[in-house]
Amino acid sequence: MAVLVIADHDGAIVRDTTHKTVTAALALSSDVDVLVLGKGAQAVADAAAKITGVRKVLLAEGDAVAHGLAEAVEATVLPLAAGYDAILSPATTDGKNFAPRLAAKLDVAPISDIVEVVSADTFVRPIYAGNALETVQSADAKKVITVRPTAFAAAGEGGSASVESVAAGEAPKTAFVSEEMVKSDRPELGAAKIIVSGGRALGSADEFHAVMEPLADKLGAAIGASRAAVDAGYAPNDYQVGQTGKVVAPALYIAIGISGAIQHLAGMKDSKVIVAINKDADAPIFQVADYGLVADYKTAVPELMAALG
Repeated sequence: MAVLVIADHDGAIVRDTTHKTVTAALALSSDVDVLVLGKGAQAVADAAAKITGVRKVLLAEGDAVAHGLAEAVEATVLPLAAGYDAILSPATTDGKNFAPRLAAKLDVAPISDIVEVVSADTFVRPIYAGNALETVQSADAKKVITVRPTAFAAAGEGGSASVESVAAGEAPKTAFVSEEMVKSDRPELGAAKIIVSGGRALGSADEFHAVMEPLADKLGAAIGASRAAVDAGYAPNDYQVGQTGKVVAPALYIAIGISGAIQHLAGMKDSKVIVAINKDADAPIFQVADYGLVADYKTAVPELMAALG
């Protein structure tokens, strides 16, 4: 059994999500290859070759695959699919975009967001916003799977896989137009070790930034937000943590003014340590918090900042 992992990268480095997906792939087979799609991505391929357990890295370079268009990914992967029994990708925005298309073209059912590999044909995935786990057994000859990275440990470095060039697919009916990237010196939300998140209780965008940014800078943390805060315009969409945002599992998650709606808890309840600050003692967030402070954030956060020095 051979497995192909589609790498998640930013054009310069291989993201941690790829290492964790390789770990899931190694639970299926010892024959794991990594596909790197992009333009000018030789450095990414070389980095992927160092991941422990990787047999070979396939590098597909071209304009069409430079921006992760689902149609171009499909056109690149389908000719390679005959050589693999399973195709895995992290359950990122891109992975969730192209995986269903690949599955449809291969006439198989996609298996999404797995958190455990039981055997070569059996997997565990969360359902009902993470309140239940479903065991899925697939009889399909090929598996197309997205992996929840927070559920797997990252594969180490120390491999010495070969790098081989393959043809990049084209997307004649689809064209990349533009993108707007939010750039920040803070850690990336999905890979951050510490996250401070704000909720609707902060009241305004100005208050959100005035409270969250100094605390994040003090802790070296990424900033997150509840869906309510994002919908209210306090924070951009890429800050959203939850079932419809990013799923995170940092070493420390600090929730400020977040009540703990079920869809938010689904995105952060696997955090190692959860600290909640909320003036409502009955807020659901306290049910998952390791440490809870019933207090107004306007008092608690300045006291925390002072204690941090």
